[in-house]
Amino acid sequence: MDKKEALYYSKSEGNIVRCHLCPHECVIREGNRGRCRVRENTGGELFTLSYGRTVTVNLDPIEKKPLFHFIPSSRILSIGPNGCTFTCKNCQNWNISQEEMPTRYISPRELIDLAEEESSAGVAFTYTEPLIWYEYLLDVLPLLKEEGLKSVVITNGFINEEPALELAGMVDGFNIDLKSFNNDFYRKYCGGEVEYVKNFIEIASSVSHVEVTNLLIPGLNDSPEETEAMCRWLSEVSREIPIHFSRFFPHYRMNDRPPTSAETLQKAYEIGRRYLDYVYIGNIFINGTENTYCPECGTVVVERSGFSADNHLDSGCCPSCGREIKGVWS
Repeated sequence: MDKKEALYYSKSEGNIVRCHLCPHECVIREGNRGRCRVRENTGGELFTLSYGRTVTVNLDPIEKKPLFHFIPSSRILSIGPNGCTFTCKNCQNWNISQEEMPTRYISPRELIDLAEEESSAGVAFTYTEPLIWYEYLLDVLPLLKEEGLKSVVITNGFINEEPALELAGMVDGFNIDLKSFNNDFYRKYCGGEVEYVKNFIEIASSVSHVEVTNLLIPGLNDSPEETEAMCRWLSEVSREIPIHFSRFFPHYRMNDRPPTSAETLQKAYEIGRRYLDYVYIGNIFINGTENTYCPECGTVVVERSGFSADNHLDSGCCPSCGREIKGVWS
């Protein structure tokens, strides 16, 4: 399939269209594309060029997403489109998010068959920005549910409210990047705005399982004050939203910054634990910070090492005190 008419856009005189999928609200003249590079004005109508066009396909551990409260130790078929709504200067996947790359078309039915052939728990839409695949997601998600397969979306959360409300309840689990709690950071280093991401976290967490990742970049978004403000706000949405503080490594257009120190990550972990029930550290080994602890009695209920997990839960509850642990466990 070469292209499919897009959802969420409006037409105006002169064959000009305005895309309403994400907050960029791109005004696109005939023959041009929006900022994501995959939505094009053809003859005064907006088409998605990326429908089912997949830049990479892998079978990954669910913990790699990272999702720690979602069927631990399972493997999930992972795919991603070529493009993104952001232009993050530290992007780890910049070659497939910011540049044109070869793609392979996988129809919704073929995707389901591939997941079943691989004995996957389901499908993870990940690597770049899967929300630009909006029309594809709406077609694939019901098929996954019909086959008893799970769906997870790893996203920057930059989407307008109306399409977010239509999509969120169809997805089993999200990991949403909350890149900073400072709008100046979002504008300067990502090309976005934080309030829309916060709104999506609120929407998604009301209807689906949500975990949040915060990559701590030295000197830019790693102050204890910003971390505390972020964790306090997340706790007001729900104390049970797991947060992953992730270590930054120099990459792409941020080669001039050092990796995040273990001390900074440990401090973020301690701050997070004051406000949230489930806090983790990634991209570095700090003993104990990958485990899930019961918020009630402190028992280790899921013990992790790298991408493997030893699940001690009893039907989703702490085996010591019976406290229900938020997550999708089977």
